Amino acid sequence: MGRSRRARCWLPGRYVLVIAEKPKAARRIAEYIADGSRPLRCSMNGVPFWVLRRSDAYYVVGSAAGHLYGLTTDERGFPVFSYYWAPLWRIDPGAKYTRKYLSVLEFLAKGAVLFVNACDYDIEGSVIGFLVIRFLGDPGRARRVKFSALTPSDIRRAFSSLGPLDWDMIEAGLARHELDWLWGINVSRALMESVKKASRRRVVLSAGRVQSPTLREAVERTKRRNLFVPLPYFTVYVLVELGPGARKRVTVVTTKTRGEALSVARAIRARPKAIVVSVDASRREVPPPPPFNLGDLQTEASRIYGYDPHYTQSIAEQLYLDGLISYPRTNSQKIPPTIDAVSILRQLARLEPYAPIIEHILRISRGKPRPRNGVKDDPAHPAIHPTGILPGKLDKPAKRIYDLVVRRFLASMMKSAIVSRTRATLLISNKYHVELSGGYIEDEGWFRAYPFLRPRLEELPPLRQGTRLRVLRAEVRSSLQKAPELHTKLSLVKWMESSGIGTEATRARIVKLLFDRGYLAEARRKVYATDLGLAVAEILERYFPQLVSVELTRHFEQLLNSIRLGRAKRSKVVDEAKQFLDKILRDFRDSYMDEAGTELAKALGFIKPSKKCLVCDREAYKEGLCRYHYDAYRSLVEGYEEWRRRLDNISFRSYVERLARSASTGSWVKDVARAIIDGRLKPMLPYE
Repeated sequence: MGRSRRARCWLPGRYVLVIAEKPKAARRIAEYIADGSRPLRCSMNGVPFWVLRRSDAYYVVGSAAGHLYGLTTDERGFPVFSYYWAPLWRIDPGAKYTRKYLSVLEFLAKGAVLFVNACDYDIEGSVIGFLVIRFLGDPGRARRVKFSALTPSDIRRAFSSLGPLDWDMIEAGLARHELDWLWGINVSRALMESVKKASRRRVVLSAGRVQSPTLREAVERTKRRNLFVPLPYFTVYVLVELGPGARKRVTVVTTKTRGEALSVARAIRARPKAIVVSVDASRREVPPPPPFNLGDLQTEASRIYGYDPHYTQSIAEQLYLDGLISYPRTNSQKIPPTIDAVSILRQLARLEPYAPIIEHILRISRGKPRPRNGVKDDPAHPAIHPTGILPGKLDKPAKRIYDLVVRRFLASMMKSAIVSRTRATLLISNKYHVELSGGYIEDEGWFRAYPFLRPRLEELPPLRQGTRLRVLRAEVRSSLQKAPELHTKLSLVKWMESSGIGTEATRARIVKLLFDRGYLAEARRKVYATDLGLAVAEILERYFPQLVSVELTRHFEQLLNSIRLGRAKRSKVVDEAKQFLDKILRDFRDSYMDEAGTELAKALGFIKPSKKCLVCDREAYKEGLCRYHYDAYRSLVEGYEEWRRRLDNISFRSYVERLARSASTGSWVKDVARAIIDGRLKPMLPYE
């Protein structure tokens, strides 16, 4: 061994270079593959690496820091289809920290006789490791290692059976990067150059292959909410005496007009009697849920703790790097038989909250528990599960996510819960049928381990068919329709999943990017499009309609998946994208650039509108109103006729005042209502 002048460490003359994705993973890999001796921790430029001896050779374990290379071009303007890979620190000011990692790997690669890609076993990990080997080493002397958890047994098993580079995953990953770059650079430049041409102002705007249809969905939901005019409706309730001290408020009927509701209430008051016409008791088994995949974990963390999907994913990834849970970016709900569930349980039994549950599981399964698998699968990784390595001190969010993973894993090995329910039908005033329901949990089953899905049930008093009951009160209440829901960050991720765009690993990141770009914002955990987001989406939809379509994005997602399965070639998929982009970008540049640039510049405030909207600072479109407030004005006027029918000729003034006060009213409609109230806007009603 000779001493390196650049690295504070002794290095062997020849060795196997193992490339991990992050320093935490590199340390664990080095510790677990060493043959009996402790790995030698070394450092260069503040970046650690490890040297160790195995029976077959010396090994050096180095680390990337996520992506170290990115795509770039030397060409200006658009469309641009010439690009190459370059060190990320040279092309992204925010990635300067990656320079020291790349320099360490470059130094270590010089003495390597074999390269092992030990980055995460997914498309991104395959690309990260491959690019390091391609530019600093030799793919002909490279191997791939696959593991799903950073535990001693998983790592040792993986290194005992090194495989060839996973070329299909590499090709799919490279193609994904190329498509995303081609989309992003070209459409973003088209938008920015159109603004610059119209206003001589520079601005950073972006568009993307998956980002743009996701933005469009959020914009459509925002517009639907902001243009909503709630309609009144009327509900007749009765208070029924079910037995001594037992009363229940029940909905009898919902009507569109006040007159109908009052007529029903009068009929009930004239005959305040009820009779039980049927009673149906049932007993149902509720099977345990499967272990988590990433989407399920994000859903539960949002529902229970209010964590957004990207935050949950980042916490889960840290728990994985700490060796506490398996790889989280998986779609699988299955735990294969090769995972030793019993050993994991015996380790977890040392943690006080889980000990009695695990004792129960081992007893009812006679020491041979098996998780109940779900239907979703992932060829690369199993469902998320605890590894059995016990946590040290975790902060509150990490402790919560770890607890969810453990409890879901435990619940999947427990018996079904048993829920008893009773449904009764009452006949009110010999005319109106109403339903009552109640129940109780007869056997807790898996609810004991995972109480977060335990149903809230209220038990009904004993009821018999033919029993006569008293109606104590009948009342009418008026309400306004609830507004259509805005997206949450989670529902936007779920929409992407259901639409077949993006991947488990990228969806939450894309939603975060839309926030970082200023296209989306959040209030009370509800997502809405900002004025900038609205403007960019409108321009994209008008001039690049195919680029914001889910169908096109899904088409290329399917092609990328075909590459991963070895059924398509990267070159053909990328060429198809280039041909498509070339045509629509040239059409935009030649025919629509000036018009689009002016619209965007006005939306950004770079060009003052020739005439302002009477309600806001946007440019007037019709009747002195911008597009959004004009549509809101039309919705308000059109809604009045139905309000008059439902509320016995309510005056227009009262109608507008009700809308201005209601939380259900869309914000643009509310703006118009207030403008009418304070005299800035005079409506022209069609029947006046």
